[in-house]
Amino acid sequence: MGGLGRTLIVLGIVMLAAGLLITFVGKFTPLGRLPGDIVVRKQNYTFHFPIVTSIVLSVLLTLVMWFLQRR
Repeated sequence: MGGLGRTLIVLGIVMLAAGLLITFVGKFTPLGRLPGDIVVRKQNYTFHFPIVTSIVLSVLLTLVMWFLQRR
């Protein structure tokens, strides 16, 4: 059970760091506003579908996981 506890702690720290990164760096980067992201603005609502941002993040996370697996 000790290994599971450590894993949960590490995942919590990683998620906290990701949340802080998104909160503070998101204002200065174009993530969520890349060309190809779909934004529909109507009179009473706005719909965002960040398809290109999702693909970019997926590729980056895949590369990070691949790198960590090779160690």
